[in-house]
Order: sequence, then structure tokens, then C-alpha cells
Amino acid sequence: MDLAAAGLTEQPFRTHGKPLSTVAYGAYRDAMEMLQKTCDAPHGLSLLQGPTLSGKTILIREFVEDLPKESWVAVIDGSGLNTTGMLEAILTQFGYQVDFNSTGELLATTRVFALQQASTEGPPIVIIENAHALNPSAFRALSELAELSVRYTDEDHKVRYISAIKLILVSDRSLRGIVDSPVMESIGKRLTVDFHLHPMSCEEAREYLYAKLRAAGNNVPEFVFPISVCNELWQASGGWPGILDRVALLALAKAETLPVGISNIERPALPRGTWDAQAIEAAHVDTGTPPEPPTLYITQNGHTIRSLILDKPRLLIGRSEHNDLSIDSRFISRHHTLLVRNGSATFLMDLNSTNGTYVNSRRVSNHVLIDDDIIGIGHHRIKFCDPYAKQRGKLEGDEFADTAIMKTLEDMRALLAKENTTILPVQSEDVPTLGN
Repeated sequence: MDLAAAGLTEQPFRTHGKPLSTVAYGAYRDAMEMLQKTCDAPHGLSLLQGPTLSGKTILIREFVEDLPKESWVAVIDGSGLNTTGMLEAILTQFGYQVDFNSTGELLATTRVFALQQASTEGPPIVIIENAHALNPSAFRALSELAELSVRYTDEDHKVRYISAIKLILVSDRSLRGIVDSPVMESIGKRLTVDFHLHPMSCEEAREYLYAKLRAAGNNVPEFVFPISVCNELWQASGGWPGILDRVALLALAKAETLPVGISNIERPALPRGTWDAQAIEAAHVDTGTPPEPPTLYITQNGHTIRSLILDKPRLLIGRSEHNDLSIDSRFISRHHTLLVRNGSATFLMDLNSTNGTYVNSRRVSNHVLIDDDIIGIGHHRIKFCDPYAKQRGKLEGDEFADTAIMKTLEDMRALLAKENTTILPVQSEDVPTLGN
């Protein structure tokens, strides 16, 4: 649809460059407060984490633009940077013509600059996006910089110390594993805030869409995206602003008439949040966002060979090519193990395999899976990742209704029939027993 036909003078949902307007929803405001707290703290060092398209870049841009003009701030992309690359990027943004003979000179210059600025005008701010992708050597140099401090005397004539550099590490995954490592002790002990972006609620997403349509010239946004369509756009995007911009843009482009219809909405794969499992559960309760399905990571000899999302009611695992997950190994039975999803719970059944199914090194026949369980079949391992699954539960009751399991077994029998396989209540490598 042409923009003018929708009453728009500009593109409201820009996916590149500076947005037409910035909408301050709940998580955005919380993040801005966290960034300001980091700069105000004597030893400010914080983590800003959120999946791709969660709004991190917009946040950083807006925050930097609002800083006082006299602030010294460097924003760099850490992807693949070693020590030399990181220090060169920082010094370049602080106005240096980088022409040094060694990494040691770069580090020494960065140290001197930080100490001088902290003693006179205040500590410079270094923001590293994609911090998880820094080279390990760069993290060691960053740890050295994090140890720098300057001494001053406060109004009560007491000697105080402040860190010479304020650090904000930004990533699309959790950084706690890195920060908690022994080599990063100087960063870990300075940690001010471990912040994770959360998606918008349904109401916030609707206000976000309407604010952008108004900024682009439409005075009746409800006619472009009725409330029911806004709700669908929120569901399709998971409430993540960058994804919401994209699905709204596509829906508007595909529509031939107004209002935009639900059939015009694309439904992309959605990312996981970066917070821990307890916070995920709280976010699910607060926002009504449906839990994301588990992810399976298949490894052999310590190497990940495949990953897949368990987004169907059942997953059949075995050697045969007719399985949902086929693993070609003589140590795995033709139909070895079955995973059944019922609600937010996952139930594992061994299909009378020759070599057995193991969970966390214990042989099982029936088992309720929880997050980080390791399933062993033959010489392969399957890591079960589901932040929502923290308690084992029971095999009885509503959580694993008999009807759900029996329907899954019926579906499997139909699959085996296609292979001309007879299901018999006997033990065999090639024929699983699916009785009680």
C-alpha cells in the first residue's frame, strides 16, 4: 500500500538508521534509568542484555545523545575485536590519531587518558556493543582498565576513590557467564546493574504502533491498525520493538485496503529473552506472552552437530529416516525415544530400545524433563533447554493427561504403519514396544 493512501507522509516503521520517533515504553524507561545510574555510580559498570531487535541500539543512541556535551563517550562494536582493535576503536573515538607500534603503547595511552579525564572532568564512558564477541585477550585488557581508579577528597574531607572509566557492556545474550569467570574478577566486583530488556505488553505495543503512525502523519491510527490487528501484531512480534517494526511494515505494505487485515501479518520466529529462568517465568505472568518451546542441542564427542526447536506435540527420535529426529548410528534403535509435549511440560518415553535411554547418566523408561537435562542415546547426547521447566512434576494428573499421551502413540503407530512395521509387545532393536 502506498504511504499516502494510509494518510502517511513518512515511513513510520523504519528498520534502519534513526527512527522517525522514539516511544518510551516500560522496559525502555527502566533501561534509561539503569544507564544513568551507571554513570552516576562511583564505580559504574553495567550489563545491558536483550535479544536481537529488542531495542538495544536505539537505547544506546538516545542515551548518548542526551548526555552533556562535555561528556567523553566511546561507543564501539566489539565483534571480533582483539586487544589492539578494541583499544584503537576507543582511542579513535576519543580523538586520538592512532599510530602506535605496540599493544602496550595503546593500553598505556588509554590508561593515561582515562586517569587524566577522571581527575579533571570526570570518568569517560565506554560502551561496547556485542561485548560477548570480544576476543578473550580484549577482555583481559578490559579487566585491567576496570581496575583503574582515581583518588579525591569529598566535602567531609574524607578520601574517596572512583573508577577511571565507566563501562557499559551490551549483548544479545547473557554476559554473566563471562563476568563471573575468575579472569574477569575486576569487572565482576564493579558490577552495578545486570539489566535484561523485556518485551512490551500488549497495551504498550498498541501505543507504540499508534505513536509511530501519528508521528508519520496519520491522525487516526485506529483506522490503519484496529485494536484486534494490534493484538495480532504484538503476538507475532513477541512484543520486541525491532520485530514489531518489521511485521507492522510488512503488514502495511501487503495490505491493499484499509484497515489492515490480520491475514497480512507475517509471523517470524521469535528470539528468547536473555534473563534467567525465574525472570522468564515472572515476565510470562506479567505480560501474558506464551512460553517459547524448548530447544534441543544434539552433540557427539562434545561437538554440537545440530539444534532444533521442539515446537510440535511430539518428537520421535531414532535411527530410521522416518523419525522427526534421525540419528544415523548403530548404537541407536530404529525408533529409540519419544518426547511428548503437553502444555508447558515435556515427557520422555524410552521405546524399549536395545541400548536404553539415559537422563543425566541414569537409565529411564519414563521421565519428566526439566531445563538443562542431558538425554543420552547411544554415543550421542541431547541437551534439553527449556527455562520454563524448572520442576519435574508428576506423570499423573492434568500435566500429563493420558489422552494426550495416547493420541501421540496413535500418531506414532500410524507412522510405523507406513514403514510396514508391526508393533508387538516384545523387545527388539528394530521394533519398539508401545504398550503401557
